[in-house]
Amino acid sequence: MKKIICLLINMLLIVTSSVAQLSVYKLLTENRTNPIGLDETMPRFSWQLSSSKRNVFQAAYQIQVFTSAKGKVFWDSGKVLTSESVFVPYAGSPLQSGKPYFWVVKVWDNYNKKPAVSDTASFRMAFLNVSDWKAKWIEPGYTEDSVMRPSPLFRKVFLANKKILSAIAYITAHGLYEAQINGVKIGDAYFTPGWTSYNKRLQYQVYDVTNMVAKGNNAITATLGNGWYRGIIGFKNKENMYGNDIALLFQLEITYADGTTSTITSDDSWKSSTGSILYSQIYNGETIDAGCEKKGWMLPGYDDTRWASVKVTNHPMNILVATVNEPIREKECFKPAKIFTTPAGEHVVDFGQNLAGWVTLKVNGKKGDKIIVSHAEVLDKDGNFYTANLRAAKAQDTYILKGGGEESFKPHFTWHGFRYIKVEGYPGELKPENFTATALYSDIPPAGTFSSSNALINQLQHNIQWGQKSNFIDVPTDCPQRDERLGWTGDAQVFFRTAAFNMNVDNFFTKWLKDVSADQLPNGSVPFVIPDVLGQRRSGSAGWDDAACIVPWNLYVAYGNKRVLEQQYPGMKKWVEFIRNSSHNNLWNTGIHYGDWLFYSPDDDRDGKAAVTDKFLIAQCFYANSIQLLINAARVLGNKEDIPVYEALLANVKQAFVKEYVTATGRLVSGTQTAYVLALNFDMLPDELRQQAAVRLVENIISYGNHLTTGFLGTPYLCHVLSRFGYADIAYKLLLQQDYPSWLYPVKMGATTVWERWDGIKPDSTFESPAMNSFNHYSYGAIGDWMYRVMAGLDSYDDGPGYKHIKIQPHIGGGFTNASAALQTYYGKLSSSWVLEKGKVLMDVEIPANTTATVFVPANSADEVTESGAALTSSTKIEPESGYVVLTLGSGIYHFVVSEK
Repeated sequence: MKKIICLLINMLLIVTSSVAQLSVYKLLTENRTNPIGLDETMPRFSWQLSSSKRNVFQAAYQIQVFTSAKGKVFWDSGKVLTSESVFVPYAGSPLQSGKPYFWVVKVWDNYNKKPAVSDTASFRMAFLNVSDWKAKWIEPGYTEDSVMRPSPLFRKVFLANKKILSAIAYITAHGLYEAQINGVKIGDAYFTPGWTSYNKRLQYQVYDVTNMVAKGNNAITATLGNGWYRGIIGFKNKENMYGNDIALLFQLEITYADGTTSTITSDDSWKSSTGSILYSQIYNGETIDAGCEKKGWMLPGYDDTRWASVKVTNHPMNILVATVNEPIREKECFKPAKIFTTPAGEHVVDFGQNLAGWVTLKVNGKKGDKIIVSHAEVLDKDGNFYTANLRAAKAQDTYILKGGGEESFKPHFTWHGFRYIKVEGYPGELKPENFTATALYSDIPPAGTFSSSNALINQLQHNIQWGQKSNFIDVPTDCPQRDERLGWTGDAQVFFRTAAFNMNVDNFFTKWLKDVSADQLPNGSVPFVIPDVLGQRRSGSAGWDDAACIVPWNLYVAYGNKRVLEQQYPGMKKWVEFIRNSSHNNLWNTGIHYGDWLFYSPDDDRDGKAAVTDKFLIAQCFYANSIQLLINAARVLGNKEDIPVYEALLANVKQAFVKEYVTATGRLVSGTQTAYVLALNFDMLPDELRQQAAVRLVENIISYGNHLTTGFLGTPYLCHVLSRFGYADIAYKLLLQQDYPSWLYPVKMGATTVWERWDGIKPDSTFESPAMNSFNHYSYGAIGDWMYRVMAGLDSYDDGPGYKHIKIQPHIGGGFTNASAALQTYYGKLSSSWVLEKGKVLMDVEIPANTTATVFVPANSADEVTESGAALTSSTKIEPESGYVVLTLGSGIYHFVVSEK
């Protein structure tokens, strides 16, 4: 009997172990974990697999959706025989506005007969119909100060006299809002409702506030700021871009335990007043007078009889959309690295990191004491506080004390780009414990890491990531400090691939692309900045407007997000047609173009060394590239009728390029690095002319002493072209160059973010022109893409977007002894690292479940390679290639050792 029991136990353990080897986790709905507020009527589900075994693939899945955590099945996909585990669309009965749903997924793999079952995930729908909105837009009922525009306060008291089952708040504003219930902030986001093309798309946020609403009297309160809506934005201190009003829209849906419901809305029963925020502008900063604070105004018992009523208005409701991207949140905090007095006698705090955000200060003083906090990125040559590069932006916060004890101040509706602050009027000694700098940026999931044996390159990676953090504040801005902070399309497209390695920017750019579509002109051109605050006449520049094609395609490649490609395809096509209509004989030689922005150009250029590239040559290259990306998208989407039309156009455009810009011997009429880089990267030259063009590119680089001379449009592709054509050694020389112009020159000068200009600070410590000299500008950080994809070797194939089919091909060189990169994909962790050790190459690779990787091991033959201590076998599908042993592998962790034979 004991033997039978032991046998049964052993069999059970074997079965349990077999099943347990597969787990299903990280369930996402529309790329978010348990999201609240979806207005996507066919949301997509994604999940990841984990197993201790290698070569694990999903064989089938089954999704079940429920209307409650333990309710009946609302939709059952049935068992679907496919490996698809990312962006699986819901296909059941119509989902209902404001309702919660729950889902689980069962997964069968290629090893187990029994499925692995996930935990339960959830999502809640937003409003799907305009009629769901019962709230009214309300504005302050008092006469506003039209100069200072103090932040208005709104409040409403309501009674909840039953036990509450759920309470869901829907909020948006003209301007920015912070809302509270019973004195507690709703959510942890800042600068809501975010920045969109407000007159066409205005986001609202949805919050579960069940735990905030009490039985009895409750107070709803809100403070509004001018923000992007009516504050100063763009150039020339322009205000009221979207309107001169400031307004709130609020709706609270309460469900009681007995099944009854009630709705609390913004309407004419609310009250309005002003409080401690006397002035607030994004560029200029904020003024807060604590003595004007209305004590207790956020609580139910406050007496608001002296407050003004509100004005009910009829602003559009049909433009309201739920938020799809991550909110802006407070992130890393920094304590002072140094507090000192400058030669000019200024009291300055150095936080050691250039960032975008604000400073929280603590202070004890008397009523009426005024503290002024100014912000700067750098010190000048003499060590004094430098703000000339902020241009018209004051970037200054003013705090007036109420007295009576310790007070704490920070802004509400502004942020600053800074490393240093200058403090004036502080009562007492500046002590480190009283100052904290907090970074603010869209709370996008971190995705990638990169490191190497070179400390300067590691600092460069740090700078690239902080440039991205500082400028991903709801839109991809160019800079966070001066009177600009705009969503420049050119900057966004050149940096996209790098951005997608550092963070999961799927939702972030999906939202931004909706505004690209909203602001695209009927003729197909795209404004230079999105959202457009410069006026739609400013459009049509090569490399800027091309974001309409480049970003959607690269987003698809990075994430496999086909729906975004579908949504953006009409805009891609309109952009290509705009160029065609602007061209003559297939040459795009009209219009105003930024060209290779901020390319290398010495101060006086007496020796002709300025790297000026013909702007129309650049335009022709980007014309061809946008056509190619449109063709790629048409193939993915099955738009077969478009493919031959645009293939013929592409052939004509490339032929026109060769006729206009290439001599008979293959020399380009502009002999710059950017000209050759773009011609080679976009395959503008016939096959027989490409290698000689690569030689000319290398000769140009050598003529500049192994320095780059490219600007915004040439830099992203420079090292890619060199490594593609067999000159990875030159790419490494450029990467490691420490003199101006180079990526490491700012690093050697002490930068903690990427600069706008190669020589923002010159070798003699003087500055470039303050008219345009940001020290936190991510565009040149596009080299990070090469570091990830080529140096460490993490890449993908178009036939398996989103890293379903992975390419891992490291390029060893540059004197590095190691390099490693990791990336969190929608399938799981992907990583590649290599180490040179005692004449051997050690290469470690991690491939996520449900994917396939083509792995290039740097070896001349399979005999030189072992994997986890064993010789390679035929099952690894070895495909010899010059300089590499090429393997086709499934999921798992692999350890290769390459030894010389």
